[in-house]
Amino acid sequence: MNDILQEFKTNIQKHIELLKEELKTIRTGRAQGSMVEGIVVETYGGSMKMKILELGSITTEGSSTIIITAFDSSTVQDIEKAIMNSPLGLTPKTDGNVLTIRIPAMNEEQRLKYTKVLSQQIEETKQSIRYAREDIRKKVKILMDEKDITKDEHFRLEKEIDNLTRASSDTLQEIKNRKEEEIMAI
Repeated sequence: MNDILQEFKTNIQKHIELLKEELKTIRTGRAQGSMVEGIVVETYGGSMKMKILELGSITTEGSSTIIITAFDSSTVQDIEKAIMNSPLGLTPKTDGNVLTIRIPAMNEEQRLKYTKVLSQQIEETKQSIRYAREDIRKKVKILMDEKDITKDEHFRLEKEIDNLTRASSDTLQEIKNRKEEEIMAI
């Protein structure tokens, strides 16, 4: 029984961690290396796909500049191309092995757009957790039908599953509120 709850907790945690990784790509008003580190770059003649984080060091300078120093100068143009093709709408300036990206200030319309994207990603994660909840409830029902657990255990497990779902929803709301603050901060 505890295995079922542990499986559900692990599943919830995976969904939340995946969301956190996705949210790193949403622009805020500041330069953050996490905005670009996950961008996938086709490099070495298209034979390899690697993340920018694997191809160079990423630093920030002030609140509006990201600097990427490529480990291998032959990958600089591939990194530049990947950044320009990303949905971030950024254009790097290249100087040797170094790519400099100036993060323009966002206007109100862009901030609202990113807030909508955030809400959509939060809702998708909630939906994934609801699907996981339904799957785990089915497993608990099967255990009860097969007389592996009693009705009391069944109801206790369902209550615990609902509590975990509620807690995950609260966590997602906190994540959303923090990210919205970052996006809307001027």
